[in-house]
Amino acid sequence: MSDQDLSRLAIDRHPSSRAARPRRRWPWLLAAAILALGAAAFVRMGGETAVDTVSVTTAYPYQAATLLNAAGYVVAQRKAAVASKATGRLEWLGVVEGSRVRTGEVIARLENRDVQAQVEQAAASVASARVEQKDAERQLVRTRELARQKYVSDSALDVAQARFDRARAAVEVAQANLRAAQVAVDQTLIRAPFDGVVLTKAANVGDVITPFSSALDSKGAVVTMADMETLEVEADVSEANLAKIRVGQPCEIQLDAFPERRLRGVVSRTVPTVDRAKATVLVKVRFVEPDPAILPEMSAKVAFLEREVPDSDRQALTVVHQDAIVQRDGRPVLFRVADGRAQQLAVQPGRKINDLVELAGQPAGLQAGDKIVARPPEGLRDGDRVKPAQK
Repeated sequence: MSDQDLSRLAIDRHPSSRAARPRRRWPWLLAAAILALGAAAFVRMGGETAVDTVSVTTAYPYQAATLLNAAGYVVAQRKAAVASKATGRLEWLGVVEGSRVRTGEVIARLENRDVQAQVEQAAASVASARVEQKDAERQLVRTRELARQKYVSDSALDVAQARFDRARAAVEVAQANLRAAQVAVDQTLIRAPFDGVVLTKAANVGDVITPFSSALDSKGAVVTMADMETLEVEADVSEANLAKIRVGQPCEIQLDAFPERRLRGVVSRTVPTVDRAKATVLVKVRFVEPDPAILPEMSAKVAFLEREVPDSDRQALTVVHQDAIVQRDGRPVLFRVADGRAQQLAVQPGRKINDLVELAGQPAGLQAGDKIVARPPEGLRDGDRVKPAQK
């Protein structure tokens, strides 16, 4: 092999004359950007603390003395569908829904010209019978005087006496007929059976009224009325809790129409039978202080108390669950959730109602409905970011 051939086999240790190809850097830049965004998101998310929350609410101290609760409706114990014993066309109606009426007050009238004419006829018969009675009485007096003087026989006296007796009996019959006619007229007048309020109006002027509402397009009752002094709450109580109920037991009544009000009540009686389908007993609770705003058929909730409570225990208090109050720097505080952050507020715990604690020194701005952190972690501080825990 020649030297020229050997020179071809030697390694060239000098750099190549061609320019080096550039290295690709964009994958590394993209990875760095992704890592930066992930780190930022981690910082943001990692700063939030998942917490349970409770709400600020209102409660009543008497709830601590509540044995059980039940729901029911306001019902008038004295209620009537007012109708007429007579049959006729309604000629006049003097009440509307909500009208207050007194016992015996005429609230409606049927057409009664025919029976009124019968009254006048009966009254005329009474007058005629009384005239006949007076004439018979005078004749009897004269006959007795003549008989005493022996101018007439005893049989003539008997005839005069019989005539007078018939005349007196005729007067009594005529008076009885007059009373019957007056009763017929009175039956066309529909009167209130007791003091109360008209609830509904079932008929209008021109409708045919009949006692049994059997005729076509006829009406039975004209109005329905109730005695508002007899309003009570009828509540269903489970028979398993019947031992907790007694007559005279104090109660607190809350009407759905007035949720902010609490009304005193007392158990008046229990219906001595059990509803087999619902396994409940009907308990009737009387209002201690009747209120004109209370209406029949209102929904109501009844709290049966173990004892009578003072007026101070019937006032609403602002409360929060006891788990929301913790100690920070030797003082009681709670953390309100506002705009995703925990806001530390110093509080003054007051009375305890079951698991709730009164906020006696209510912080400014704290109100019912605010979300409060329950069982705040030891490391939670004012201003920390929080989020509701997933349930």
